Amino acid sequence: MIIRAFVRLVCVVAVMLVPCIPAGCRRPGPEQVQGYVEGEYVYVASPLAGTLESLYVQRGAQVKVGDPLFMLEDEPEKAAVAEAAQRLAQARATLEDLKKGKRPTEVESIEAQLRQAQAALVLSQEELARQEQLFSGGAATSQTLDQARAARDQDRQRVAQLEADLKTAQLGARSDQIAAAEANVRAMEATMARAQWDLSQKRQAAPQTGLVFDTLYRSGEWVAAGRPVVSLLPPENIKVRAFVPETRIAAIGPGDSVQVSVDGLSEPIMGKVSFISPRAEYTPPVIYSRESREKLVFMIEITFEPKTAARLHPGQPVDVHLEP
Repeated sequence: MIIRAFVRLVCVVAVMLVPCIPAGCRRPGPEQVQGYVEGEYVYVASPLAGTLESLYVQRGAQVKVGDPLFMLEDEPEKAAVAEAAQRLAQARATLEDLKKGKRPTEVESIEAQLRQAQAALVLSQEELARQEQLFSGGAATSQTLDQARAARDQDRQRVAQLEADLKTAQLGARSDQIAAAEANVRAMEATMARAQWDLSQKRQAAPQTGLVFDTLYRSGEWVAAGRPVVSLLPPENIKVRAFVPETRIAAIGPGDSVQVSVDGLSEPIMGKVSFISPRAEYTPPVIYSRESREKLVFMIEITFEPKTAARLHPGQPVDVHLEP
C-alpha cells in the first residue's frame, strides 16, 4: 500500500510539472533560426488632390492588374479637357486658313479685273500702232504719240500687277506664319494630352495582382495629392526575414534553398535566400572575444513562388531550416 501510494504521488507531481515547461524554452538546433513573415506593400495614390468619390474595393479582396480601385472627383479636370479641346480646334482651324488662298469670290474678282486690264492693254496697243502710222505720215504730233505710248505702258503694268495679285491670292500665308501656326497646334496638342492625363489620374487601377491589404480613406473624404488610398500586397512581395548567427552566415549565399516551417502547415515550404544584410544586428559594444562574436546575427530575406507566398501572412513567426 505504501509503495502504491508513493507511485501515485510521483505521477501527480509529474503531471503538475509538465505544464510548467514552456515549449519556447527548447533551444533550436544549430541549423534552425527564427524569423517572421514580412510584406512589401504597394501604395496606390493619385498625384492630384480631390474628394474620394468612389471606392471600388474592400480590405481582403483579391484584385488583378487593371481592376478599378478608386475614383476622385474629376469635374475640374473634365472642364480643363473641354477647354483644351476647343483651343486645339481653334489652332488647327487657324493653320488650315493660313494654308489656303483667298476665298473663291475674291479670286474671281481679281481674275475679272485682270481680264479688264488685258482688254485695255490690247486697245492701248492698237491705239499706239495707229498713232505711230499717223506720226510717220505727218498727221499726228509727237505729243499725241507719247500719250498713246504712255497709255500702253500703263495698261501693261496694270496687267502685271493683277497677275501678281492673282498668284498671291491663290497662295497661302507666308512660310514663317505657317510655321508659327504649326508650332501653336503642337503646343495645344501637348496641353490637351496633359489635361487628359490629369483626368485619367483621378481614376486609379491595380498596378499588380494581389491582396487589398487596407483602404485608408472613405468615400466623401478629401484626399491630398500623393496620399495613398489603397495598399496592395502582391504575392511576390511576401518574404520571410530571419536572423542567422555570425557563425553560420559565411555558409549561406544568395540563391540557397531553405525550408520554412509555419504554424498550421503540416509540411515545411521551400524558399530561396534573396538577400543577406551587410550589417550585423544587435551589435555588442565589445566584439573582440569569441563569446561576443557569437552574439552577432545577420538578417537574411527569403522569397517564395507566388502560389506559395499567398499562403503566408505578414507577422507570422516561422522557423527557418538552413539545411533541408
